[in-house]
Amino acid sequence: MVSAESGSVTLVAVAMMAVLLAITVACVCLGSAVVARHRAQAAADLAALAAAGGLVHGAETACGHAAAVAEAMGSSVAGCTVSGLDVVVAVEVPAVLGRFGVGTARAVARAGPVDSGLT
Repeated sequence: MVSAESGSVTLVAVAMMAVLLAITVACVCLGSAVVARHRAQAAADLAALAAAGGLVHGAETACGHAAAVAEAMGSSVAGCTVSGLDVVVAVEVPAVLGRFGVGTARAVARAGPVDSGLT
């Protein structure tokens, strides 16, 4: 004797697998975005330090050092500003988000002397 509900468990199982697959894909995309953000911050930090080290040769040379370090880390400099002894570098890293396309992760870092607040 076959019941009217025969096979309904199969449909529920297929639906659950589809939901689990969608959650897994979303987690992978989110993980990729987080990794890209961390890569961008690391590249910005090192590029800012490189620029600060090359500041004695001028602002243009300092930003050139920042661009070289950023490129070596697989990123690109989106901005480099020098103000006195402070260098601020903005870096962009491509973030592959699977079927959602390619986005960019952006990070900014500053290198320079610390303001002690003492006069």
